Amino acid sequence: MSNATLVKFGLPATLIADYKHWTVLLRPAQVTLGSLILGAKGEWSAFSQIPPQAFAELAHVTHCLETGLRNFRAYDKINYLMLMMVDPHVHFHVIPRYAAAQRFEDVEFPDTGWPGQPNLAGALTLPAETHARLRDTIRRDWPKD
Repeated sequence: MSNATLVKFGLPATLIADYKHWTVLLRPAQVTLGSLILGAKGEWSAFSQIPPQAFAELAHVTHCLETGLRNFRAYDKINYLMLMMVDPHVHFHVIPRYAAAQRFEDVEFPDTGWPGQPNLAGALTLPAETHARLRDTIRRDWPKD
């Protein structure tokens, strides 16, 4: 199951991990290296609409998410932003934060908002091939259920 918000963020091409109630996607525009979308699969447009089973699963999903990102690259902090200003379905922008600029292949990813708020407007849109290799690298580092 998916919804329009997940499709807008590139499902299925950006898929990192799939769970019963949640999907983790590589964010199309990278705020910092490894920026993700954690999206609810249902048609819920308010956090309070999520059923208890989805809330229970969220603990496992966030554990996998933080472990997978840390396996990929040791971040200094992590931000979960539930903005839902344009995209109506429940989702978080997951932004790993770094005190120092990170590099993936030939691209440098500065965290221009560090140590304050992440700079969403400064997100990098990667060439499709680089984005796919980043997705695949994070997938390889993702914990196996």
